[in-house]
Amino acid sequence: MGSYFINADFGSISDTSQLKIPSNPLERVIGQDDAVRIARIAARQRRHLLLVGPPGVGKSMIAQAMSFFIDRPKEEVRVLHNPEYPERPFIEIKTATQIEQEREELNAAEGILIDPENVSFEISERLGFRCTKCGFLSSYNESICPSCNQQKNNSTGQGPFGDVFNVIGAAFGVQSSPEKVTSTRKNGDHEEVIVYERANDKIRILDERTLEKRRKMDKRSPSKVIIPLNRNTFILATGASETELLGDVRHDPYGGHPQLGTMPFERVIAGSVHEAHEGILFVDEITHLGELQRSILTAMQEKKFPITGRNPQSAGASVRVDNVPANFILVAACNMQDLKYILSPLRSRIVGSGYEILMEVSIPDNPENRLKYLQFIAQEINSDGKIPHMAIEAANLIVEEGKRRAKTIDHRDNALTLRLRELGGLIRASGDLAVSRESKLTEVEDVLEALKTYLPVEEKINKTYGNLGVAMSSENTLSQRDDTYYPTFHNYNDDPSYH
Repeated sequence: MGSYFINADFGSISDTSQLKIPSNPLERVIGQDDAVRIARIAARQRRHLLLVGPPGVGKSMIAQAMSFFIDRPKEEVRVLHNPEYPERPFIEIKTATQIEQEREELNAAEGILIDPENVSFEISERLGFRCTKCGFLSSYNESICPSCNQQKNNSTGQGPFGDVFNVIGAAFGVQSSPEKVTSTRKNGDHEEVIVYERANDKIRILDERTLEKRRKMDKRSPSKVIIPLNRNTFILATGASETELLGDVRHDPYGGHPQLGTMPFERVIAGSVHEAHEGILFVDEITHLGELQRSILTAMQEKKFPITGRNPQSAGASVRVDNVPANFILVAACNMQDLKYILSPLRSRIVGSGYEILMEVSIPDNPENRLKYLQFIAQEINSDGKIPHMAIEAANLIVEEGKRRAKTIDHRDNALTLRLRELGGLIRASGDLAVSRESKLTEVEDVLEALKTYLPVEEKINKTYGNLGVAMSSENTLSQRDDTYYPTFHNYNDDPSYH
């Protein structure tokens, strides 16, 4: 960590734009060297992590950076129609090689595209490209020939052999129509069926081999991709709902009727535990999941989790998809006071196949760590993209504010706080002031002004009222202070313990 700045000449830096930001995302995490080291191991070995610490110290940043150190997904997950029991769709897993083979088969079944002038007059006429009066070629969308101003094709028949070609085409599952014409051609010693069909301004030719491939493809059960091969390897799960976390089956007012409704397999939605398959599932404040932690535990144990309709009054409630892959690395985060609310079996699973990490809240105040602070400031400015870089004198004020907060919040002497999220807000507030002045750099005056205005509400209350109790008392009206109306009112101004 910080290898870019150990040998840097601090005095030669005039503003934060001169600082080089590491390309490795884990090296952008400030002051959490032990956590970063373990995160590298966990990513390589596919181990679970529990990150414990206060907000803003880099837990989510570490989790997201881990996704850069795991392999790209190798599987695509599809849900297939089950013709015998539509409410129990099948799961199909395809590798990248199989997907490429499918793509090649699809391309082979596409046929050959040619221009209308390269087919016989009869075929181009029947497909609507050529005028039967003057032989002029134009778009099949034009019913009037632009050359002779006559109806391009007033024939309702298909020529003397139309019925014969229809019978031959039917044997291969193809019927002639204004968009598609069936014919034959000589291929060696035998006649083969050939189909010509419109393809925008081109004509597609399908021979017997291509038609056979299409028939085989048509026999496959229809499917829907619920977890694509090319996907994000970092999934943030909020646990706002069961559907978001565990998946769902959408409601269909027609109950999946084959003609009117949507088939059950088409209504299946993957949850975060499925989308994180082969990747990272990050759950911040995991204790807020409550009983949903048990579902996370089940998915971790089985490496799969079923998808079913979550609403018992929905048509999706009768649909269930089993064996949906959910092989993820869990990175969970919480505060120290919430540790007791993590389910014991879940925590045991994490400890048994992963690591628990207590995040640092401060680092020693020394030149190397001050340079890391400058790196943090440059990173925040670059990620924001709307504020100018900061003059080194102004950046030093941010560093000093980090030292003050380490003393007042964490009670650490000669240290710099790692509660960097709030410092990021101070950097942005300073930059906004510089933008309002149309300055090319954020200067000392901007930081000083931001320090006065960008304060937590608690500090503003203490400066204005003296303490929170006095502030609460001042908000109450005279009638509320009357014991008969507000019996729990406490006059903090008269309470010596608040002075």
